[in-house]
Amino acid sequence: MRHPSLNLEINYPPEAYRYGKRASGETHGVVLTKPHIVDMILDLAGYSEDQDLSMKRMLEPSCGTGVFLVAAARRLIRSARQHNRRASQLKACLLAYDIDPRHVKTTRTAVEAVLIEEGVKNRVAKSLAEEWVRQNDFLLAPLEGQTFDTIVGNPPYIRIEQLSPDLQNEYRSRYETLYDRADIYVAFIERSLSLLPEKGTLSFICADRWTLNRYGAPLRRIIAENYQIKTYVDLHKTSPFESEVIAYPSIFAISPGKTGRVSVGRLSEATPEECGDLTMRLRNPGRSNNGAVSVYPSWFVEDEPWVLSSPAHLKALRDLESRFDTIEADQKTSVRIGVATGNDSAYIVGPDSGIEKNRLVPLVMRADLEKGQIKNNSRFVINTFDTKGKIIDLSGFPRLRQYLEEHGIAIRRRHVAKKNPGSWFRTIDRVYPELVPAQKLLIPDIAGSNEITLDTGKYHPHHNLYYVTSKSWDMAVLGGLLSSKVALFFIWSYATKMRGGYLRFQAQYLRRIRIPKPSDIPKQLCRDIREAFRQRDFKKLDQLALQAYGIKKLPNFDFVDTRK
Repeated sequence: MRHPSLNLEINYPPEAYRYGKRASGETHGVVLTKPHIVDMILDLAGYSEDQDLSMKRMLEPSCGTGVFLVAAARRLIRSARQHNRRASQLKACLLAYDIDPRHVKTTRTAVEAVLIEEGVKNRVAKSLAEEWVRQNDFLLAPLEGQTFDTIVGNPPYIRIEQLSPDLQNEYRSRYETLYDRADIYVAFIERSLSLLPEKGTLSFICADRWTLNRYGAPLRRIIAENYQIKTYVDLHKTSPFESEVIAYPSIFAISPGKTGRVSVGRLSEATPEECGDLTMRLRNPGRSNNGAVSVYPSWFVEDEPWVLSSPAHLKALRDLESRFDTIEADQKTSVRIGVATGNDSAYIVGPDSGIEKNRLVPLVMRADLEKGQIKNNSRFVINTFDTKGKIIDLSGFPRLRQYLEEHGIAIRRRHVAKKNPGSWFRTIDRVYPELVPAQKLLIPDIAGSNEITLDTGKYHPHHNLYYVTSKSWDMAVLGGLLSSKVALFFIWSYATKMRGGYLRFQAQYLRRIRIPKPSDIPKQLCRDIREAFRQRDFKKLDQLALQAYGIKKLPNFDFVDTRK
């Protein structure tokens, strides 16, 4: 871990923390946890009234409106009464941060109220609330040399690119887990882990994307090398927050050390009763199991994705991984994403736009795909690059120049235009006209299952499509394999799962699909796969794929079959 200058006070202006609003109208990063879920997290962290909590320090890195701190304060005061401690002796026991002054005020008020309710004098309650709750950026707060026995919370969900450039750079210089397009909650986890003493425990509720995807790899490695997973709770089927979120969350408890056996619990409804029962089972491994707890004899090593499924599922996955190479292993097959423009309404045009024809490249978008066919909606993307990848000189294209100037206000607002004022009219990504005549398999980003469409060489993919090209495969045969349940089994195992059972078919997951070598598939089987793909006969494709992989069946796994 790298945390340079963490004991220096660094402050950024309030506008650096204006992340914008979610579709629900709530502020990005603010997702409130239900009270009984908070109790479960505190229990799994061992922060209970029967302990002498006056001898422990607890941290909440991003307190929001105070739901964790209020519950912790109540437990602390009740513990103090049992152990004959005065409230005035508890100033060092709790610490919470939030960057939003409104949250700090709300939390202090709520904490003060619960302390008074528990019999603490008004003056002492006010003093404790002010001491415990501080306005600061936890990721920049000076905490060097301090440790906390218990760290709990629900860290903010904010993509790193939503931050101001200066704040991004500051965070990235301090936290190695802020890799690629990470959410800043990974940095909250990284720093919190670094503040644990030998017997301390971190217990968070958090989106589980980092356990599987590429940006979570540095954090998974840090945990594998220095910490032990004590408990993990899968919340895929539940709604543990006061508002709806798209991503699935999980609860985990982590301490310094090496991971051995891990108890993994699953909640189906997350009612107070179910949470209480699961907490008892997780804290008492010898208790009779109702099927809600699985015990993993070992955990994942290095930066391996945490594929948390049944033992039979994991065994089948490991068998396939050991026998087949990944899709890009032959270096002749590649998985890519289509072109991003930064403003589709300006850069995607019809055939009558009046722009020079050699600046227009035929485009396919997800909306153009239907039952394995591409509907010709005559879309074109404007190509602002020459054949060598350099930005074109607009003086050579007067009609394009006029068009771009007419849309200049919107185009210049884009981040890429501000970053490159001399080439303000460029698209974010380069357009490759030479890609158009290549056969390619088109794959939507979010879907219930693997919806593969073959483009025989007519279009350039849009950013809402991933695509596969290959110099070694018959594309209809490869399309048939990628349309099968076997290929979906890989994606289902590795990918982030969304509400409604939908999956992310991103390049980082598609690249982990294992496939046979083309030469290892008998010619007749190739012909059968090709024909089944063209007929969109998915039941037959599933059977043929099992033959190609040399397996009799797959473990059952739940998915929304949207193949048509």
